[in-house]
Amino acid sequence: MSNATDADNEYLHIRVWAAGVSLFILAFFNLIINWTIVREERLRSHARFVLVFHLLFSALVYFAVCFSFYLQNYLNAATTETICKVLIRGLMTSGSNIILTITAMALDRYFAICYPLYYSKVCFKPWPWLIGILTWGLASIIPLTLPPQTNNTSTAACGREALRGGEIQKIILITVCTILIVSSYVRILYEGRRLGVLNRRNRAACRTIALHGTQLAVFILPNFILFLLYILNKQGSIDKSTKELFAVISFAFFSLAQCIAPIVYGLRKEELLEHLNHRFPCLSGRLKRILEWTVNIAHPQRHRQQRERRMTSETLLSREISQTTV
Repeated sequence: MSNATDADNEYLHIRVWAAGVSLFILAFFNLIINWTIVREERLRSHARFVLVFHLLFSALVYFAVCFSFYLQNYLNAATTETICKVLIRGLMTSGSNIILTITAMALDRYFAICYPLYYSKVCFKPWPWLIGILTWGLASIIPLTLPPQTNNTSTAACGREALRGGEIQKIILITVCTILIVSSYVRILYEGRRLGVLNRRNRAACRTIALHGTQLAVFILPNFILFLLYILNKQGSIDKSTKELFAVISFAFFSLAQCIAPIVYGLRKEELLEHLNHRFPCLSGRLKRILEWTVNIAHPQRHRQQRERRMTSETLLSREISQTTV
């Protein structure tokens, strides 16, 4: 038992730093992006932007609770059983709400694209905010079915053993949400090809679908990786220390990816970027450069094409100037 506890606590400092950095980044971008969405009438009445608000806020809550949980675990601070249950259920609720919000985003785009007339009739102005209330309500029910494994003592450290249990139920939830999301985007792709909107020339639509897929992957893949490590450790294929090493690497990498993915997704929306330019002119230029940097990493050929177009335009401009002077 002591060896298992030592293996759990061996990489706690990495988890604290990863959760802290992700929390700091999300807190900053929640402030500027969500404030802009709430203050602008056009943005706060549109489902796409309101769901981005819900996703960013859910991720902020998740990493705030995650940082608090791992920090008190790292400091070996004594907590009551009630506080431990609040932390565990907060992690479960916010984590489940992230998955449910991404599912709601996929279903919203599915109905908006495949059934536009029905979507415009049914969806009224407060509809996107009610979706957020619904997802939070469903997410708060899920921890009640998975009671945390806390100590019965009045004051004890709230360790990672309290997170164990319910692996099968978690995978079932994530699998159902994944099936709904993938089937929605498959249907959107089919509808786009049928209408002739989605083709090789329409790169913007392809990049949007790819960005949605990337966002889905960074939130869902860690759970399947942890489940795979759990199965391998249970079968004796890997020992406890190896499992914890791969688990902490996965946690650190995907924590940063999960905090960056919704930010990049939100900043790629031109309407939101335009309003950010008006409200935060000192930051808009830097945000745009960061966004272009992420796009150039994902699509390096795009940077070469832009450079070739710029050189072509400069050549044509120089020829026009020389002709006019002669």
